[in-house]
Amino acid sequence: MVPFLLGALALIGLVFASVLVRTARARGAFGFSGEGMALGAVTNFFDTLGIGSFAPTTAWIKLRKLVPDSYLPAVLNVGHALPSIAQALVFITLVKVDPKLLVACIAAAVVGALIGAPVVTRMPVRAVQTFVGIALLIAAVLYAMTNLGLMPAGGDALSLPPTQFAAAVFAHFILGALMTAGIGMYAPSLVLLSLMGLNPEAVFPIMMGSCAFLMPSSGFRFLKSDRIDFKLVLSLAAGGIPAVLLAAYVVKSLPLEALRWGVVVVVLYTAVVMLRSAMRPQPTA
Repeated sequence: MVPFLLGALALIGLVFASVLVRTARARGAFGFSGEGMALGAVTNFFDTLGIGSFAPTTAWIKLRKLVPDSYLPAVLNVGHALPSIAQALVFITLVKVDPKLLVACIAAAVVGALIGAPVVTRMPVRAVQTFVGIALLIAAVLYAMTNLGLMPAGGDALSLPPTQFAAAVFAHFILGALMTAGIGMYAPSLVLLSLMGLNPEAVFPIMMGSCAFLMPSSGFRFLKSDRIDFKLVLSLAAGGIPAVLLAAYVVKSLPLEALRWGVVVVVLYTAVVMLRSAMRPQPTA
């Protein structure tokens, strides 16, 4: 089952990369930026080590005003799709977990994303700002809880009993739908499955595999949208893939507590700015 999963993931990655490049060229938007590549490299490097990429990427994009707020779901899901596939190929190979649980959670997340993506592409700007702002607040709280030792330690299990198995699958369906709105999956998935007694290391292939399959699945829909910046998306991917391999095979681990506190401050500030934008009166026609 796992070799089939890896083969399918590699195939999806190749197809998605091809469609991304062709679509960017067709729109006359093929290109790269140094800032985007650096952002992709930094966020995906620490994403591989467990920090998460959506919240830091959103914070930088918002602070630098790189794209309109309504572009964020497409930029996040498309730009980080190929680096996420690289992560999943590494961790599904290296870390053991119940293959049935792995496949079921991935499938549920993909279905959730396929349902969520069409909704998000038509979502009003204010709704996008609200969703992303709330997502940033949640991310900041989870980062702080991790540093304070309040996150669930998890158990030693590599599989779950039937009732918890079903709950985990349903939760990943919801998380898959929310991810298309810019709400990252890593921290909620890690908290949920750890509370159920799963070994935290075994959660990595589940959360990374879920993201790796759902992001290109929803990404095909986002590629058809006008609310996307192809130059930034391509730059995030180009910078992110080498950084994933560096983090997974060379660095492997770092003391991340100080970095998380820094991320908490930046993400909280960005969340406040985003929610203020959402509450600001809209201009009349």
